[in-house]
Amino acid sequence: MKTLQETFSGLKKRLGRLSFRTGVIVLSLCVPFYILSFAQMALPISTSAKGVLWVVLFGLAKTFQYGGLVILGAEGVKRIKLYFKRRRSAQEIE
Repeated sequence: MKTLQETFSGLKKRLGRLSFRTGVIVLSLCVPFYILSFAQMALPISTSAKGVLWVVLFGLAKTFQYGGLVILGAEGVKRIKLYFKRRRSAQEIE
């Protein structure tokens, strides 16, 4: 039987094989769930239901965030930073 560490390292390897584009899509999915996790506080429902919704939505946001980062890896994060750096310098020139 596999240990928990072996299971997670296997999952990390599988996610790391996915494409850069998939990583960006998964990472971008965390934004709507962060927004929903706090926006639901304005709903006219009980406090306990709000708490449950917050835990579920915030948990999904964190799952998408960390899953996207695992898929991207260190090189993918560098590519994204470089993209925003180039975009910012292009706007400063204009």
